[in-house]
Amino acid sequence: MLAAASPFGRKEAFSLLKSLSPKRRLIPFEAARLLATGDPMVWETAAAMARAMREQVFGRRIVLFAPLYLSNECSNNCLYCGFRRENREARRITLSPEAAVAEARFLEKKGYHRLLLVTGEHPTRTQPAYIGDVLRAIYRETKMRILHVNAAPMTVDDLRMVKEAGAGVYQVFQETYHPETYAAMHPSGAKADFAWRLTCMDRAIPAGFGDVGIGALLGLYDYRYEVLSVLRHAEHLLEAYGTFPHTISVPRFKKAFGSPLSSAPFPVSDAEFERIVILYRLSVPSAGVVVTTREPAALRERVLDIGASQISAGSKTDPGGYAEGRRRHEAEQFEVDDTRPMEEIVRRVLAKGYLPSLCTSCYRKRRTGNTFTEMAVDGHIRDFCLPNALLSLAEYAVAAEDATLREESLAAAREARKEMEGSPLLPEFDRKFAFVLEGGRDQCF
Repeated sequence: MLAAASPFGRKEAFSLLKSLSPKRRLIPFEAARLLATGDPMVWETAAAMARAMREQVFGRRIVLFAPLYLSNECSNNCLYCGFRRENREARRITLSPEAAVAEARFLEKKGYHRLLLVTGEHPTRTQPAYIGDVLRAIYRETKMRILHVNAAPMTVDDLRMVKEAGAGVYQVFQETYHPETYAAMHPSGAKADFAWRLTCMDRAIPAGFGDVGIGALLGLYDYRYEVLSVLRHAEHLLEAYGTFPHTISVPRFKKAFGSPLSSAPFPVSDAEFERIVILYRLSVPSAGVVVTTREPAALRERVLDIGASQISAGSKTDPGGYAEGRRRHEAEQFEVDDTRPMEEIVRRVLAKGYLPSLCTSCYRKRRTGNTFTEMAVDGHIRDFCLPNALLSLAEYAVAAEDATLREESLAAAREARKEMEGSPLLPEFDRKFAFVLEGGRDQCF
């Protein structure tokens, strides 16, 4: 597809971009042609279109979440990862369900309501039964509202077990879709099986996961090939199951302690990274485009203006790192670039004119899978995103220790309420909002 993709002329590109909407997205070949186009004016227009597309689907809300690493024990030998089996300098840690609960409680006090549980692939330490035990323990012992899972590919039966334990999104990155590069980067371990990993979503969705997350680790191979492969993967899920991936993550290679790969074989510049975010938004309008703390703060703020809709905040990539309160390089999966705490991220999102959202309602109201995709494309998810973002922001503000941040957050919520004038949800929203201000929790639509 790359070889056959000719660059767009400016006039043709402007015409195409003007025609786009949540119902008229970029198809992969058009994305390939846009990737081949170097005209800055075309990309400036595409960036504006991506922002408009994001706001048509989700409004001004930006979802905040945190990863909770459960284990860095792993039987794989991925050359780019600090968890790799042959990293003899790594400090190996697997949290007990009780220790995972302690981490979740720490994050709950910071205001998080959704977490992404992340674990290495170990034949005995991180089995699906262990993940299920952790899920049930956190739900039982905390008020955490949704837990997503980033774990190794599993059988349908194992995936069903994890889903029944309460997992929301099931996330697996192919890392690289280029078979030869994949083989070189994954020399041993279960992860060396390219096809088993590539087909994991074709087991996850039949196992009950309406929402799945995909992505490529940018920098291992030509980013253009990887981006188009991610888009083709997304198209496959739509064709086979009627749903796009719920999230598409945009991670770039970061150096890891004890990894033999000190730099990306195919570096991706900040400008190229921004174009990737734009393409994902224009091609899969309903997806949450996720940018993690791998990226520098300034870049993470810029991509909010061009289509990103979810960001992690205050992340640690070592098991137990939150409660311990210090960085342990020897236990991390990779180096984090944006180390700002949750409070600062909330303040910066507000300053940019967006609404920090800690909402979890769609997972619990069963707006998932093809239902979510259809509602997002039709513009109906946005009707819920605004009130739910405001209710979760108000709940965060009431509990905030920083009085200034509390007032800033509540002022933003009250101002954004004006956007609901005429909505049939407004009377009930006002009731729920008042309840939250009085100390009520977990109000949503």
